[in-house]
Amino acid sequence: MPTKKFFFNYSLLFLLFTNCSLDTKTGYWSGIDSEKRKALRIQRAQSEQIFKVYSSDEITPLKEKAGTKKVILSRPLKNSSWNMSGLNLQNNTGNLFITGVDNNFLKKKVGKNKFKIAKVTSTPAVFKNSIILSDDIGTVYSIRTNGKVKWKKNIYKKYYKKIYKNLSFAISDDVIFVSDNIGFVYALEFSTGKIIWIKSQKIPLKSDIKVYENKIYLVNQDNKIICLSTEDGSKVWDYPSLTSFIKLQNLLSLAISNTGELVTLNSSGDLLKFKSTNGLLYWSFDATRSTFVHDSDFFKSSQIVLTDNSIIFFASASLFSFNLFNGALNWKHDIYSQNAPIVDGNNVFVVSNDGFFLNIDKKSGLINWSVSTFKILKESKQKTEATGAILASGKLYITTKNGFLIECSASTGKVLRFKKIGDDIVIPPVVSNGSLYLLTENSKILGFN
Repeated sequence: MPTKKFFFNYSLLFLLFTNCSLDTKTGYWSGIDSEKRKALRIQRAQSEQIFKVYSSDEITPLKEKAGTKKVILSRPLKNSSWNMSGLNLQNNTGNLFITGVDNNFLKKKVGKNKFKIAKVTSTPAVFKNSIILSDDIGTVYSIRTNGKVKWKKNIYKKYYKKIYKNLSFAISDDVIFVSDNIGFVYALEFSTGKIIWIKSQKIPLKSDIKVYENKIYLVNQDNKIICLSTEDGSKVWDYPSLTSFIKLQNLLSLAISNTGELVTLNSSGDLLKFKSTNGLLYWSFDATRSTFVHDSDFFKSSQIVLTDNSIIFFASASLFSFNLFNGALNWKHDIYSQNAPIVDGNNVFVVSNDGFFLNIDKKSGLINWSVSTFKILKESKQKTEATGAILASGKLYITTKNGFLIECSASTGKVLRFKKIGDDIVIPPVVSNGSLYLLTENSKILGFN
């Protein structure tokens, strides 16, 4: 006899394939049957997500180490905007200017929080006194820094309503370029949210979006590197690479050097360098070949950071530094983290998932000091993860999964104080115009100065 589960699943399929209509007004949506099938595939894949949890024997435990040399920091840089993930094309944030974090001037719940699954969400963008962010049903919001909503836009049809959506933003020439984990790339007017164009890539996109010299750069679920025109979303070039078997939720990273070299790390652990204008491959090799045998099946990485002639990033359970010119390995440490490294001068600041704050010499790779930052929390609150960090006015601000903001000295590593935010924080901090912004897991945007 058919079970209740059978009737539930049958009803779900029936609704997905019957209660949807094609938007005939804009002309952006076509191939309605294939879009429904794609929606169903993505929904099924999200329900079957597999997440890698490293056991204690796979990760080298970190220990505290006192500093042996003086840390010299650069002068804090004032940035007036944060218009893409990682701040800039190199994902190199450096030492940014901030006035402080004592005044909580913004606390605004934006959008819905429908999906109670472990999820990855991109950082908001801050541009011209507006904050661009999205909720997990894919609605894009433009709000003022005082919390007032200017406009909102959702492009998705009914048959995508059961799919968690992760959007990535890049703002260029007053246009917001958006990519998602379904396979759509689209452009919106910054001032009004009006749709300029929409293109479907027919397969989920798995990277942050980067825009450089009128071109859009992305990586899809099958590790294909894609270059599109900003004018209409048409393809300029693409490059297929090795596909990993298991499709993960976390976003892959792209970075573009000051001389126009595109560097990406795919989910098979391959590090690749291209000429951004035409897709010419300079070199490619397995960057994580010396790590665990099955890591490519559960691959996670941080953003790639480009600085001078170095490529620095976390992948699997290691921190790597490679030579940008020829891909040679500079140095490597066994540190488990998905938090982007921060480079300031010859200093590389990193935060491990278990809250260790390290200062590493960029050239030699030698660890100067290592400090456990979670020790400032009550013992019952120390079982958490560091979910992001940013260097601002000589201090490192670390966010945690259980909703704390920890402040440390970047000169000594000393843990100074902590602030309880309240909600879970799963997204790295953003700094713009001297203020620090946090987006919590339940779509609440917070501003501090």
